[in-house]
Amino acid sequence: MPRASEALWELAQAEAERGGDAEGAAEKALLFLGSKAGGKTTIILRCLDREEIPKPTLALEYTFGRRAKGHNTISSHVREKPKDIAHFWELGGGTSLLELTRIPITSDNIRTFAIVLVLDLSKPSELWSTMESLLQVTRNHLNKLITKLGKTNPKVATEIREKMWNSMQKDHPDYELIDPFPIPLVIIGSKYDIFHEFDSEMRKIICKTLRFVSHYYGASLVFTGKPDTLLLKARILINHLAFGFERSKSISVDQNKPLFIPAGLDSLSQIGPPPASDSDIGKLYAHTPLDLWKKVYEKTFPPMRNSDLKDSKDPALDPQYAEYEIDAMRTQKNQELEQYKRNASKSWKEMELES
Repeated sequence: MPRASEALWELAQAEAERGGDAEGAAEKALLFLGSKAGGKTTIILRCLDREEIPKPTLALEYTFGRRAKGHNTISSHVREKPKDIAHFWELGGGTSLLELTRIPITSDNIRTFAIVLVLDLSKPSELWSTMESLLQVTRNHLNKLITKLGKTNPKVATEIREKMWNSMQKDHPDYELIDPFPIPLVIIGSKYDIFHEFDSEMRKIICKTLRFVSHYYGASLVFTGKPDTLLLKARILINHLAFGFERSKSISVDQNKPLFIPAGLDSLSQIGPPPASDSDIGKLYAHTPLDLWKKVYEKTFPPMRNSDLKDSKDPALDPQYAEYEIDAMRTQKNQELEQYKRNASKSWKEMELES
C-alpha cells in the first residue's frame, strides 16, 4: 500500500500534467523568437502591462505574468481567486542562437507551450530566412519530443497530434492541404508603421506570403507597430494562449490595413496563387507549395548572403575599437555562454532520462 506522501506526489503530478493545480489555476508557457531587434521584448512588456524600457535580449531570457481567473473580485469572506500563470521565454540574437530554442520546451510542458514568431516587416529580404530557420529548428525539436513521448506515453503523444488540428474545422476546404505546427503558433509582423510606407505591390507580396505561411502552419497572423494601439490585437492572441482568454473571431485581410487573422479563419482560395505570372511559376522547380511560395517571394526579395547577415556594425569586431580589458571580458563572457549552453543541454538530457 503506498504511503500518504507518495499518493500526494502522484496527485500533484497528475494535476501538473493537466496544466493546473487543486485551486483551478492553470500554467501556460510561450517562447518568443524572431528577427533581431524586431520588437519581441516590447510586445512581452505590453502584454504584461509593464511600462519598462525594453533592453536588448542577449540570449534566452525569462519572465512571467499572472491573471486572475474570472472576475478579480475579493471580499473579506472569500479568498482571492486563483491566478493563472504564464511563463514568457524570449530568444535573442535573431537566428544566431538557434540551439537555445530546445531549452525551455520539455516533454513535461510541451502540452501547455506555444510559439510566438516575431518578424520585422521593415526588412523583407531577411524575413523568409529568419522565419524558415527558426521554425525549422523549433519544429525539429518538437517532433523529437513527440516521438519520444510516443514511446513512453503514447496517450499524450496522440493528444498533442490531435490538438495540432484544433484550429481547423474538419469541413474546412483546406483541411487536407495544410501542415499544422506541432503546438500553437502565432506569427507577428512587427514595425507595421514602416511597412505601411512601402510600395503597394511590395506590401501585397509580403501580405499574401505571410498569409499563406500562417495558414499552411495553422497559425494566427497579426501585424503590429507604433503607436501602441496596434498591439491590442496581438495582445488578444497572446492572452488567449497565455491565460485562456476568449478567442477572437474577427478578421482583417485588407493589405492596406494591419492584418489580423486568427488560426483557421483564412483559406487558400481567399489568399490566391503566389504573386507571379503563370509563365514565371511554370519555370520554378519546387517540391512543395511552401517551397514554391519561397521561390516566388525570394525572386522579389533576394535573401541576404550569410556574410551580409553578420552584424558588421558591431564595434567589438572592428580593430579600430580594440580595447584589451573589454575584449578579454567579452571573450570570457562568450566562453561562459558556451559553457551555459553545454550545461543546459546536459541538464536537459538528464531531465529526459529521469522522466
